[in-house]
Amino acid sequence: MVALHDFRGKVVVLKFLGDVVSTLCGRIAIVGRTPGKIENRGIQVVAVSVDVDGNAYRRFLRDQKVDLLTVRDPDHKSDNLYGTFKYPETYIIDRDGKLRRKFVGPVDWGTPEVVDFLQKL
Repeated sequence: MVALHDFRGKVVVLKFLGDVVSTLCGRIAIVGRTPGKIENRGIQVVAVSVDVDGNAYRRFLRDQKVDLLTVRDPDHKSDNLYGTFKYPETYIIDRDGKLRRKFVGPVDWGTPEVVDFLQKL
């Protein structure tokens, strides 16, 4: 089990990805590159999937060599906590646990705007 308080003192990039197995195939490369660009800056990326089939979820992550902290939430409990309604959605949470920004849709982590924003947290 993963809880945000486990990452207190780090910036958390909380990515709601929907059903990884059925919808993430086209996006997995972008997600997979995200940690390499930002985790070295004291930023923790956590991806949340709502896959119901746990075996298919684990097999997909293994087969695609996803090197990213992912959690499975088939009951949509975290969606309800954050008000997530459209995948992908990304929440940026600062070192004190405060929500600082929300992105709806894919995010290009290499843009100067996003890199600058994360560096200032």
